[in-house]
Amino acid sequence: MKTLFVMMQYFLPQQLLSRLTGALAELRHPRWLKDLMISAFIRAFGVDMAEAEEPYPEAYPSFNAFFTRPLRPGARPLAAADIVCPADGSINQIGRSEEFSLLQAKGRRYSTWALLGGDEARAAQFRNGHFATIYLSPRDYHRVHMPIDGELVATRYIPGKLFSVNATTAAGVERLFARNERLVCYFDTAAGPMAMVLVGAMVVAGIETVWEGQVAPPPRAMLHRDYRELPAPVRLLKGEEMGRFKLGSTVILLFPEGRVDWSPDYVADSATRLGEALGSLAAQPAEDPAAAQAG
Repeated sequence: MKTLFVMMQYFLPQQLLSRLTGALAELRHPRWLKDLMISAFIRAFGVDMAEAEEPYPEAYPSFNAFFTRPLRPGARPLAAADIVCPADGSINQIGRSEEFSLLQAKGRRYSTWALLGGDEARAAQFRNGHFATIYLSPRDYHRVHMPIDGELVATRYIPGKLFSVNATTAAGVERLFARNERLVCYFDTAAGPMAMVLVGAMVVAGIETVWEGQVAPPPRAMLHRDYRELPAPVRLLKGEEMGRFKLGSTVILLFPEGRVDWSPDYVADSATRLGEALGSLAAQPAEDPAAAQAG
C-alpha cells in the first residue's frame, strides 16, 4: 500500500489539487459547510483545540483561518537555549551533512545545492554543516517561528512539484525536498548564516511570511529577493513568528560547519514542540595570539 501511495502521486495533478484545495479552504459561505469541514478535521486528526487562542470551530471565518490558528498566550514557553524548535511536529532527520549531501531517509540523500535552487555560493556556506528537518503533520500548529535571533538577508522562491512530505513519501521519492515547491529564507545569526527552507507539499494551499504575506503560489518561476537593500531591515527575535503553512509541510534548518550542537534528545521521529531546546552554539576555538599578531 505504501508503494501504491507513492506511485499515485506521480500521476495525480498535484498543482490542480492543491489550488482547488486552497480555494475550498478560503470559502466563508455557506457557514454550515465551513463549520462542518473544520469540525470533521478536528475529529479526524485529533487536533487539541484547548491550546488554541480561539477554541471554538465556528469562530473561524474560513478553514484556512482555523488551520493557521494562533495559540493561546503562554502555550509554548521558550526554553533557555541558544536554538529552539521552530515548529510543532516531528524530526524527519537531524545531524551533519556529508560535504553537500543531506540525509532525507534511510538510503536516500539529496544535495544542499539542489535544495537551495542551484545557489552555489550559499550552498558552500553549509558544506559539512548542520541540518534539521521538521515535519508538520495535519494536526499540528502550523505557524513557524525563529529558532534564534536573526536579520533577514534574502529569500528565494523555487517552483517545483507538490509531493506529500510525510515519512512514507520521504522514503519513496528521490530528492523529495529538492523537488517540491519551496521558499528559502536566509538570515544572519549568532551562529553565522542560517537558511530556513519552507517546503510546500500536496494540497498545501500557500506559504506565507510575516514580512511579505503569501509567497507561494506565485507565477511559476524562480524569484529572488534581496532584503539588505530595504530602508528598514527585517529583524526577528528567537520565538517570533516568521511564516506559516496553509496545510501541513516541512521546515529545514541549515547552519554552517562547527557552529551548532544539536540536543542529543532529538533523533529521527522525535516529537518537537515550538520553543523547546533544539541546540546550542558550539564553542569556537580560541584565536592563536601568535597567528593573530602575524595577521
